[in-house]
Amino acid sequence: MAYDFELGRSGRTLVRDIMRVKEGDNVVLTADTNSHEDVVKATASEVFSAGGKPMVIWTATPEGVGKAADAMLPQRTLAGALKDADIWIEFNEQWLLYSTVFDKTMEENEKIKYICLVEMNPDMMVRTIGRVDIPKLAKFLKLVAEKTENAKKLKVTSPAGTDIEFENHPERTLSVRTGEVEEGMAAMLPGQISWAPNFDTINGTIVFDGSVVPPIGLLDNPIEMTIEKGKIVDIQGGREAQQFKNWLESFNDEQMLRLAHMAYGFNPGAKLTGNIVEDERIWGGTEWGIGNVGSQHLDEREGGIAAASHCDGICTNSSVWLDGKQLLDEGMIVNFPELIELEKELL
Repeated sequence: MAYDFELGRSGRTLVRDIMRVKEGDNVVLTADTNSHEDVVKATASEVFSAGGKPMVIWTATPEGVGKAADAMLPQRTLAGALKDADIWIEFNEQWLLYSTVFDKTMEENEKIKYICLVEMNPDMMVRTIGRVDIPKLAKFLKLVAEKTENAKKLKVTSPAGTDIEFENHPERTLSVRTGEVEEGMAAMLPGQISWAPNFDTINGTIVFDGSVVPPIGLLDNPIEMTIEKGKIVDIQGGREAQQFKNWLESFNDEQMLRLAHMAYGFNPGAKLTGNIVEDERIWGGTEWGIGNVGSQHLDEREGGIAAASHCDGICTNSSVWLDGKQLLDEGMIVNFPELIELEKELL
């Protein structure tokens, strides 16, 4: 009975306001055996109610994510179903994002609208979609993105020890997860701004103190990484740091030691749970992706940068400077009155 009434409203927001399902749209919902059936069914029901044609595909839960999931996926069948779909909503626990099926679909189906909602459960769907003022959040995110994109040099710190500096790449645009999904777009849960900086300029220390997925989840102890020219050259910490290092090195892939993107988190309903899609959106956190670089982050290079897998780590309560002017102070907006007012209204 958890959130039975509220889940229907959240599904309606997702289907009608975010994905904007139209009469006759072919909508594919993918899930694995660890996905939440009530979330999938509520969304499929709203697709049907909106005049769309829902198709739900359940698969066995892979033992990895991204391309590490390829071996366990019915790739030909999945790719065939998605080839002519209008909309793809992913609810898989072990995500298909950055898998071969994902890359093939986004390359060949130029009209598809995709959203990644992996590990979505009823509580999360209500908090991060159903109870969020999506238009107001979109306005806030666009303003933050504009100020960030106009900056040349950035610095990020955190109470846990992050102290990293880098430059933006002049040819790369920011991916702003506003809840407005267009054709050909790979979208995520609203409340995130992500981009690929100039990798060769990224130097300093990144400390994950929230979560790292895969291979760990919520962290009991911080993981400290030394970064030189966008590459991880040292990992320090306790047992979890060693586990993370072993996982990265197990792929025997040089790209798995390289940073893939950076992101801000700004979803007012998000909390640190170990579900990386939600963790990436905790208010005032920053996130770093490692490994495979999606094509959406590299405007100047078709196809992205392939890697054996991909993972994401969270730095909580981040402080951010844009060309020397502070934007965030331990997770809260400073120095920009319009953003401060919107932040108060959203939170």
